[in-house]
Amino acid sequence: MAACRSTTTISLSRNPSFSTTNPKPSLSFLSPPCLKLPSILPSFKPLTSHAPPDQLLSIPRATAAATPTTTPTTSFHGHCYVVGDNIDTDQIIPAEYLTLVPSKQEEYEKLGSYALIGLPATYKTRFIEANQTKTKYSIVIGGENFGCGSSREHAPVALGAAGAAAVVAESYARIFFRNSVATGEIYPLESEVRICEECKTGDLITIELAESKLINHTSGKEYKLKPIGDAGPVIEAGGIFAYARKTGMIPSQAP
Repeated sequence: MAACRSTTTISLSRNPSFSTTNPKPSLSFLSPPCLKLPSILPSFKPLTSHAPPDQLLSIPRATAAATPTTTPTTSFHGHCYVVGDNIDTDQIIPAEYLTLVPSKQEEYEKLGSYALIGLPATYKTRFIEANQTKTKYSIVIGGENFGCGSSREHAPVALGAAGAAAVVAESYARIFFRNSVATGEIYPLESEVRICEECKTGDLITIELAESKLINHTSGKEYKLKPIGDAGPVIEAGGIFAYARKTGMIPSQAP
């Protein structure tokens, strides 16, 4: 008699939601809207605290009045710098510069001067010109899997320190997307088509966040972007901690 084997089917929705007793404000924006889950999920142990209950940090809940709108009104206008697929964090900021401390203003500026210095020599136009610390390209346009590689927060910080305001890519590595939102340095925007094949470095671009669109004034074309959603107010506030203080999720810093 053949042995019977029971099977269990687990359905993973594309955008899983988690319900809580007080769901607002939500932090689900820390993952890109079209996150592709791996076929084999890593195992993990739940985090536990050994501190007595009276020593655990109590985070006050934000009131509805303190929750900012989820529709950002910011727009960007400037020249774009175009890259291809699989731009990894070593190309964005090589490991040799990770000793720089972004919390120190002088080192923050220096970190920005090395942004995208790891790109191969096939990129004839450099993101930052020689002997300069800031880029003249305020918008970076990429292809698939932008920001893959290591989990270093220095990658989005370097782009922001260099003067970039936004990256528009076909898709992102999850950790780069999260770090971009958490640091508040740049807006990681997703395109619905391969804009990187239709734009050229130096094209004049306008991004309208409220309308989720990109306008290439050089070519005269417009492109639809995926809405930034709840991540917008976090980036606009200056990152996850600034947003949490602004909304009352954690106490404000003493003056």
